[in-house]
Amino acid sequence: MARGGLIIFDYLLDESEDMHSLLVTESSTLLVGGLQNHVLEIDLNTVQETQKYAVEVPGITIMRQSSRFFFCGHTSGKVSLRDLRTFKVEHEFDAFSGSLSDFDVHGNLLAACGFSSRLSGLACDRFLKVYDLRMMRAITPLQVHVDPAFLRFIPTYTSRLAIISQTGQCQFCEPTGLANPADIFHVNPVGPLLMTFDVSASKQALAFGDSEGCVHLWADSPEASFNPYSRETEFALPCLVDSLPPLDWNQDLLPLSLIPVPLTTDTLLSDWPAANSAPAPRRAPPVDAEILRTMKKVGFIGYAPNPRTRLRNQIPYRLKELDSEFDNFSQVPESPIGREEEPHLYMVSKKYRKVTIKYSKLGLEDFDFKHYNKTLFAGLEPHIPNAYCNCMIQVLYFLEPVRCLIQNHLCQKEFCLGCELGFLFHMLDLSRGDPCQGSNFLRAFRTIPEASALGLILADSDEVSGKGNLARLIQRWNRFILTQLHQDMQELEGPQAYRGAGGSFCSSGDSVIGQLFSCEVENCSLCRCGKETVRVSSTLLFTLSYPENKSVKNYDFAQVLKRSICLEQNTQAWCENCEKYQPTVQTRNIRRLPDVLVINCEVNSSKEADFWKLQAEFAFKMAVKKAGGEIPKNKESALADWKDLGSPKGRPLCTSIEELKNVWLPYSIQMKLTKNKGLDVSNWTDGDEVLQSPLREEEDNVCVYDLMATVVHILDSRTGGSLVGHIKVGETYHQRKEGVTHQQWYLFNDFLIEPVDKCEAVQFDMSWKVPAILYYVKRNLNTKYNLSIKNPIEASVLLAEASLARKQRKTHATFIPLMLSEMPQAGDLVGLDAEFVTLNEEEAELRSDGTKSTIKPSQMSVARITCVRGQGPNEGIPFIDDYISTQEQVVDYLTQYSGIKPGDLDAKISSKHLTTLKSTYLKLRFLIDIGVKFVGHGLQKDFRVINLMVPKDQVIDTVYLFHMPRKRMISLRFLAWYFLDLKIQGETHDSIEDARTALQLYRKYLELSKNGSEPESFHKVLKGLYEKGRKMDWKVPEPDGQASPKNSAVYSTVLAL
Repeated sequence: MARGGLIIFDYLLDESEDMHSLLVTESSTLLVGGLQNHVLEIDLNTVQETQKYAVEVPGITIMRQSSRFFFCGHTSGKVSLRDLRTFKVEHEFDAFSGSLSDFDVHGNLLAACGFSSRLSGLACDRFLKVYDLRMMRAITPLQVHVDPAFLRFIPTYTSRLAIISQTGQCQFCEPTGLANPADIFHVNPVGPLLMTFDVSASKQALAFGDSEGCVHLWADSPEASFNPYSRETEFALPCLVDSLPPLDWNQDLLPLSLIPVPLTTDTLLSDWPAANSAPAPRRAPPVDAEILRTMKKVGFIGYAPNPRTRLRNQIPYRLKELDSEFDNFSQVPESPIGREEEPHLYMVSKKYRKVTIKYSKLGLEDFDFKHYNKTLFAGLEPHIPNAYCNCMIQVLYFLEPVRCLIQNHLCQKEFCLGCELGFLFHMLDLSRGDPCQGSNFLRAFRTIPEASALGLILADSDEVSGKGNLARLIQRWNRFILTQLHQDMQELEGPQAYRGAGGSFCSSGDSVIGQLFSCEVENCSLCRCGKETVRVSSTLLFTLSYPENKSVKNYDFAQVLKRSICLEQNTQAWCENCEKYQPTVQTRNIRRLPDVLVINCEVNSSKEADFWKLQAEFAFKMAVKKAGGEIPKNKESALADWKDLGSPKGRPLCTSIEELKNVWLPYSIQMKLTKNKGLDVSNWTDGDEVLQSPLREEEDNVCVYDLMATVVHILDSRTGGSLVGHIKVGETYHQRKEGVTHQQWYLFNDFLIEPVDKCEAVQFDMSWKVPAILYYVKRNLNTKYNLSIKNPIEASVLLAEASLARKQRKTHATFIPLMLSEMPQAGDLVGLDAEFVTLNEEEAELRSDGTKSTIKPSQMSVARITCVRGQGPNEGIPFIDDYISTQEQVVDYLTQYSGIKPGDLDAKISSKHLTTLKSTYLKLRFLIDIGVKFVGHGLQKDFRVINLMVPKDQVIDTVYLFHMPRKRMISLRFLAWYFLDLKIQGETHDSIEDARTALQLYRKYLELSKNGSEPESFHKVLKGLYEKGRKMDWKVPEPDGQASPKNSAVYSTVLAL
């Protein structure tokens, strides 16, 4: 039958007795079995019998198929495993002594249910027989709590079994576990018995058929799909010959095909004349003039280089200009997610949507980040696990005292968030618009037990699907990071500090994080017996507490903030006077105001969201009335009339009335401590400002705070939502990056950075843009702190250090540390190579055209770093050869390409020089800061995985030295064989050999190009290189005997030294 229910053909089986089972083996082949001693194979295209397989045990009632066998269930209770080509019996399981009811196969397991012979009769057996197809034997039977008649595997997250009884009881359990009576559900059939049961191909729906002919459908969601490429079911139309419906000729879209007409070869009245039905194909666009100019013809085919005037796979077309209220952001290309959506039907503006990286076969090299970021500030890449905190990292970076303090911090803890954040801030400082990644910081973040205990570490599946509440998550992360940095800074003066890493702002007993964010509070508990207890503490941030009264009332943000800071609540607490728990009134008073006021908004339900929405409406009405106008009814009248509104005494007017909507948050607030320990908080506008000096403000305990950043949660049902930040970037950052002094608000959405108007930072449309975190900064904050950065990394990091490996012996040393007299200077050459291991395999999908699309790249971790001297008497001898210890699980050591073997990174059994990533990172950072030039092959990827930002003038990459434009990149092995007559990388890669070879290739390049003065002669050398490579198919001839690195002269010199 067709999908619509029409019968395509009938096939009469001559010798069949009673047919029980069908199995579609391929798209055009059908196996038919029953109570006879043979199985028929029918070709569905020709509707003919193609094969007849003899069956030794008659009575095949059930057939299944896997990648290895056909499985046939017999009425005798046996299950036979047959060859896919010959249908011969390979194995046989005697499952039940009576009869077989049902069985199913998934992976390496076969589960069966049936009847056993008991007291001269058949009884339903409540033990499921489970067989392991790898060892071809039975394993522990599974006892269930229903009478099993049908069973199916439901392989979604686990290989669960659904066991169904004929009375409608349904139980789910693991095939190798124990069945739980709590997992029993009941199907209410119309008839007395269930006759059949099946699971959809998508594993999202279950179908039950009862004895009354009714089908019961169970699904995990109302919009469940039944097949991987599911379409709506097409039902056959009823016969319309007897009662034809009347047709309305005025309906243009009414199909005339509703009236059946006989098939005829004559001309119909509805046929168009030939003159009006000439085919009009789509006109091809004109060929680019540059292509025509450079084209070379071979026969009738023309070849021309790509002028690169369009992006890859870009087709010129025109869309109807849609007047969209939300999607007026046309400068940034839309994220690839959801391109099928109509722009005017989608609420979230494009620049706020979740951005993703489209990976090609070149990885990230041909992804154009400049389309998303036209500034010189650095974005952060989102594909790393737990990168939801990118926007908060940017907020902390653009706080000038925090940026300077963190970069001055250095300690000896292996996983210190302060150190890793300082390294990341240094990369953001060096970047000129290129995105950075916080892989090392997030790696240290994942190792902290408190982060895991607070639920801050997301699984990959939760992060992709957006299952976690990102607003709550980022607020918990905000509290955690401030507390953790505060603790790390307090330990700065302890015994774990590096020499020369003392903080210029740090005072004993408190950290600068404490000075910046800490607010000294006085907590009072008053029992009803009159006993009052006062306790002084400090807090790093405040959480908004909203009024609970149900009456609709207008609140200023300052009122709610004061209520949240000076919190008063009734709770049960221990009273020493009463010696028991008593109802107490707890109040909180402020003793010292912070320099940076951090607020968690706690908009976690519709109740808080409605409060924000209502207060924004009140604020909008008040702003319009204050300007002397009435509330406009539509946007057009507002734009026309708003120019005439205004009052010099009012708040600053926005350019349009749209910019006043959804605004409740003030740009500035004033806070004042009164003499009786009270706190006054009020919204502040520049028009109300009284000229006061900072000293006068301190004396009067009056502080004005300006809004510096807002972190918002973008509600997007298609992508699971995301977090973005609005940040007011100060003058010092613009001065360093762009050479100008001004302040500007920017939107930070991972690697998308866009200047925005300041009103966007306080506009919250609660249907898709929900506030999460607010940062208010005290005016003239930077004048209070020393903002100089002193590099805490000293030359001592390059000196000899002990290995973490317990079994390392000195005779196995592969490098000689630098002496004090050998310390590198600016411009010195250093050969560098790194080897990596894989922590997570890449996730890719296969498109319908056969090409592969990378969804998520593999996560790599550096495993070995080697630095080789580039000059001097010991040139070519390594001074760093560190194996990096890792606590994360390695899924692939890539031994063929890295030379790393299992156990090399384990401190218990490794014989290598094992160090921490932080220790080796400091060595490389010192070399970068001192100005050495790194020579290597493919250094871009090496620095990316190590998570280092190296200025381009300090990198000499041989992969680009010996490269012609629009040609392939050449491997180090082929270059060494062609120019140096060396055969390297025989069985595995060795980083010492690779780094030394890259140095020799650079010397060869200087020799061939006369130090770069004769590019034309070197171009001829490159042409010869590419011609030779094409002839050799870029393969190096196999050597007669591959020499070991230990037999090289340089290695002998190392051992001698």
